[in-house]
Amino acid sequence: MKLINLTPHPINLPAGTIQPSGQVARVSVSHGFSRHVDAEGLGSVKLVLPTYGDVENLPGPKSETMFIVSGMVQAACPDRDDLLVPAELVRDDQGRIVGANALALPAK
Repeated sequence: MKLINLTPHPINLPAGTIQPSGQVARVSVSHGFSRHVDAEGLGSVKLVLPTYGDVENLPGPKSETMFIVSGMVQAACPDRDDLLVPAELVRDDQGRIVGANALALPAK
């Protein structure tokens, strides 16, 4: 099985690192104004509503190939069973993600 990383980040797994392919799959998003709220200590904060669009830069299915993508891309493509996301995340002492112990298949 070939694994292709369609994220901009290296995926560090216990078995090794999967480098980015150079192609990044993304979900387009636009934001519409909702309202302002008065946040304690901050003043007026603008709230927006996202509208998600098409998935960009995602290749079609390929035999013996799975693609590592973001959770948003995977969720936007419920008909695809070849999209994996990093799972069982590993964090450093400051809470930053530094790796994953597994890759997750789409939820059913």
